[in-house]
Formats: sequence, structure tokens, C-alpha cells
Amino acid sequence: MNVLKKIQQLPLGYSEVHYEKAKYGVTKSEFNQGKSYKIYAAELGGNNFVSVNYYITKQAEILNPCEMPKHKVIHFLENYILLR
Repeated sequence: MNVLKKIQQLPLGYSEVHYEKAKYGVTKSEFNQGKSYKIYAAELGGNNFVSVNYYITKQAEILNPCEMPKHKVIHFLENYILLR
């Protein structure tokens, strides 16, 4: 699955997703006319979270997790189910 495509499928602002038997509140912000994104997802009623910045430059697309392993962010993006 294309990570950028999954990021773009999330609506701007707040939404809720299902991931690994839990519901998450997700906030997506877009900057630089769609050339960078900030995603923060927090498990509702739990303590798990996912936080990432994604940058699109002329040379590359850069996935920059915030204080967590890259594989955790990719797994979340590849497997969330948008609820609303």
C-alpha cells in the first residue's frame, strides 16, 4: 500500500479510525499546499499513539516518525479503517 495515498485518504482535521481492535482519534494537518502532512492518532480510552510528519520534496518523499519506530507508523497507515 502506498503510504502517501493512505495519508491523503484521511480527511483534514479530526476523524476516527479503527486499528488493531481499538478506536483512534486522528488529527491530520496539511501544509505547503499538500507538500507536507502532520498526522497524530491517539487510542481512545487507551495510551497508544502514532505521530508522524510526511514531506514531499523534489528529490524524495520523507516519512519522519515522531519518537517511534518507522515500522509502527507504516503498519498503522497500512491497516487503519476510516470510521468517520
